[in-house]
Amino acid sequence: MVSLFRRGKAPLTKEGPTSKKPPNTAFRQQRLKAWQPILSPQSVLPLLIFVACIFTPIGIGLIVGATKVQDLTIDYSHCDTKASTTAFADIPKKYIKYHFKSKVENKPQWKLTKDESGEQSCELQFEIPNDINKSVFIYYKLTNFYQNHRRYVQSFDTKQILGESIKLDDLDTSCSPIRSRDDKIIYPCGLIANSMFNDTFSQVLSGIDGTGDYNLTNKHISWSIDRHRFKATKYNVSDIVPPPNWMKKYPDGYTDENLPDIHTWEEFQVWMRTAAFPKFYKLALKNESAPLPKGKYQMNIELNYPISLFGGTKSFVLTTNGAIGGRNMSLGVLYLIVAGLCALFGIVFLVKLIFQPRAMGDHTYLNFHDDENEDYENIHAENTTLREIL
Repeated sequence: MVSLFRRGKAPLTKEGPTSKKPPNTAFRQQRLKAWQPILSPQSVLPLLIFVACIFTPIGIGLIVGATKVQDLTIDYSHCDTKASTTAFADIPKKYIKYHFKSKVENKPQWKLTKDESGEQSCELQFEIPNDINKSVFIYYKLTNFYQNHRRYVQSFDTKQILGESIKLDDLDTSCSPIRSRDDKIIYPCGLIANSMFNDTFSQVLSGIDGTGDYNLTNKHISWSIDRHRFKATKYNVSDIVPPPNWMKKYPDGYTDENLPDIHTWEEFQVWMRTAAFPKFYKLALKNESAPLPKGKYQMNIELNYPISLFGGTKSFVLTTNGAIGGRNMSLGVLYLIVAGLCALFGIVFLVKLIFQPRAMGDHTYLNFHDDENEDYENIHAENTTLREIL
């Protein structure tokens, strides 16, 4: 029987061997229309001037807007060890940073107090040298806290925060090891909830030396989408226990009276929206209805949150907001740097164009050295000899 195949060749068919030639289309044969700009000083110079003219006013505007933001930042990380327990004392300069329209006459001070149960509070006194228009925001600032860690970000159960009563076996494994204790479900589970910031800021800036009190609120401090994402739980209080780090707030566990409602607990919602960088701010209080008069104020902070575990700092921040948010010069400076570089290169190209112009397609730039020509001729001669031998 005659074989239908030949060794090393395509099978014999009526149509002949299969061709590997690409189809004759514009795309496969690379005949698509294309445009490639020819960069020259004449074409690049207008673009550089345009970018410089656009970026310069934007950068100046961003810097001017940032300078109008007034703020006060006090690092109270060492209040429990360095503050006096008998009288107010000046806070070391390295822990203070402020920007106001008027000069601050009195340095911020602090004092450590303890109640009968041993709870510590840091009392901060500071001066507002000029009236501040609404709105006023109070943030807490943490450093060296990596909320962006992969395992940390994933450490919660979506169904649980939506209010569903999930059984222990059905809990998301990413909540480990904060999933259960004493055969009961931890609610809410996960590392994020367990590490929640729990220093307590008083909701009143107490006026001193004739200054009136300034009220603050913790309502509407979270994103509106988060207020819809978190729902009250359907768990029975006998089936759940608080996270380990919440035992100070719930020493006897949950009851029907003290079960947290995460649908209305906006401090929890703010914390659960993890930060992208190890240094971050989170909103704690605000007043968007009244200006803050100048004067001397006191803020009491109940100290609960340990920072020695992660080697960071915690700060009290009082600030206003501008058109682009808080006081941040980086974006404006970046715009000005780009504008400056464009202007510099534009000047260089302009000088080059005036004093050393070059015509398009100038063949004087196609000079070849004699040694290169000689090498080319030798190679050509060797190739000719090789072809004659073959």
